[in-house]
Amino acid sequence: MALMINDACTCCDACRPVCPNEAISADDPMYVIDPNRCTECVGAEDEPQCMLVCPADCIVKDPDHAESPEELMEKYRALHG
Repeated sequence: MALMINDACTCCDACRPVCPNEAISADDPMYVIDPNRCTECVGAEDEPQCMLVCPADCIVKDPDHAESPEELMEKYRALHG
């Protein structure tokens, strides 16, 4: 399941640099996560790094993009060859 940023985002930029898939970008008025690039850090880390560093706790699972750990790993491999 991809992650998403809710409207509690403060645009602090803590999440963007820790994303191994470059799935997070600044948008107006808050940051967004590209569900096609988000693997919840599967393949790179043990847990989602963006959630660990977010001071606003505004990063949550995106119910519209449910994926199994195997699907997330497949997506990670496709992104990183």
